[in-house]
Amino acid sequence: MAQIYSQQRFIFMALDPVHIGTGQTQIGRVDNTIVRETGTNIPKIPGTSLMGASRSYASLVYGKPEASGRHSKLDKDKKKECPIIYTFGTDNSDITGQQGKISISDAQILFFPVYSMAGPVWVSTSEILKSAGFEVKINGSTGIPDDSLDYAIYTSLNWKQDTLNLGWLHLKKSKTDLTVEQPGEIANKKEWESIKQRIVIVSSKLFSQIVNSNLEVRTSVAIDPETGAAEDGALFTYEAIPRTTWFWSDVVQDDYNYNNRKFPPTTNQFSEEGDNKGKQQLPKPWNSPLNVVKSGFELMEFLGVGGMTTRGFGRIKCIADWRL
Repeated sequence: MAQIYSQQRFIFMALDPVHIGTGQTQIGRVDNTIVRETGTNIPKIPGTSLMGASRSYASLVYGKPEASGRHSKLDKDKKKECPIIYTFGTDNSDITGQQGKISISDAQILFFPVYSMAGPVWVSTSEILKSAGFEVKINGSTGIPDDSLDYAIYTSLNWKQDTLNLGWLHLKKSKTDLTVEQPGEIANKKEWESIKQRIVIVSSKLFSQIVNSNLEVRTSVAIDPETGAAEDGALFTYEAIPRTTWFWSDVVQDDYNYNNRKFPPTTNQFSEEGDNKGKQQLPKPWNSPLNVVKSGFELMEFLGVGGMTTRGFGRIKCIADWRL
């Protein structure tokens, strides 16, 4: 049976704090909150944010920034060979609309940085690591007993004391040895080397509390354009996922062969004479919609995702990716 879809897993690390706002304000600890999972209350980067950033940046790489929009006003011939349109689709309000070939899942937190007496550590749960393709071992055996995490934390940190604090929480440390075996695609990556001996595994009950208690909170004030000074009463606070947080997300490519259409292999940028015919070559050839998505992801390391990118927020780096 022919393969009807392809699935690629991406691992990201935040280089800056990341703020994906809800678009609402509330009375509480902060005015402008970030997006969270409904069931767990754990912050995330929505797939829609990744999709928008990837499309916008891939369009820049291709030399056709107008392709970052819906493309609803282009005629059918101008849509035919465009890899951006083929990958992400167009507006479907008329008969020339075209469905995209990829779907991007929300980027979920994989490792979350927290300060402790032993310096920074990266917190996760055995369930999250297993879902992302990592293997957790205790004294060489796979898995952690379900009930043991209610009473202790496990860590790969070389810490001799019986307890360890995670922010304001002071927890008992298990005396067993923890190892986290990573997928081969991130082996020997400098980012992984810097955290693999500083991982802490906690229960799912605690993880949400630890994450939400250690988010970055900043204060800003609106500036009056006439005076150049702070506006009276315009002070506001907002939260962000801290830098060095790790995320994971899956991208599914459904490159169906509709009316015998196939992805146009692309080595050159766009030109006015026609798609894929520019003199400037792409940094890497595009042979599938996944290549287009990945090229957009790579620019998020420099241009960011989410809000407040002009204030030093939003840069995330693609550490590794592999086919599932």
